[in-house]
Amino acid sequence: MSSRLGEKADQLRSRVGLSYDHLIAFRFAINVGLSTFIIWTVLRHLHDTNPIWAIASMVAASDPEPKEARHMFKSRLINVLVGCVIGLIFLLIGGAREVLLPLAMAVTVLVSSIVVRVKVMWRQAPITAAVVIAAGVIHGSARTGISYGIHKVGEVIFGCLVGVIVSIIMSKFWLIKKK
Repeated sequence: MSSRLGEKADQLRSRVGLSYDHLIAFRFAINVGLSTFIIWTVLRHLHDTNPIWAIASMVAASDPEPKEARHMFKSRLINVLVGCVIGLIFLLIGGAREVLLPLAMAVTVLVSSIVVRVKVMWRQAPITAAVVIAAGVIHGSARTGISYGIHKVGEVIFGCLVGVIVSIIMSKFWLIKKK
C-alpha cells in the first residue's frame, strides 16, 4: 500500500510540479495535525488538563524525517530529564522560594551545556527546571511544585513520543523519494 501511495505522490509531484521539499512539507503538516489530534484527545480524556505543553513539545521535537525526529526526541528527552531533576533537587533542598529560580536556571544551563552536552534542545533543560520550580513558587509549596513539575514533564515526554511515532508511521505509509 505504501508503494502505491508513493507512486501516487510521484504522479502528483510531476503533474502539479511539486518538489520533494513540498511533499515533505505536506507530510509534516499531516504529521503535526494527526499528532495534535491524538495528544489532545488522549490527554483530555485521561484527565482534565490543558494539553498545550504536550502539543508544543511535539512540534518542537518533530521532524518530517524519522531519523531526525528520533534524534530530536532523544535530545529533548535527555534535556527535559536534566531540567526536571535539577528543578526537583532545588525544590527539595531549598523549598519553594523565588530566589532559587535564577540560581537553578544558571546551574541547569551549566549542567546541560558542560556536563550533559546534548546541544540539540539544550535550552529545554532550563525551561523544564523553570516549570518545575515556578510551579512550587506560584503555589507556595515544594510538594505542589514537584507534583505539577512531574505531571508537566510527563506531558512533554508524551507529546514528543507521539510526534516521533507518527513521523515514523507516516514515513512508512507515505514514502517520498528524493529525485
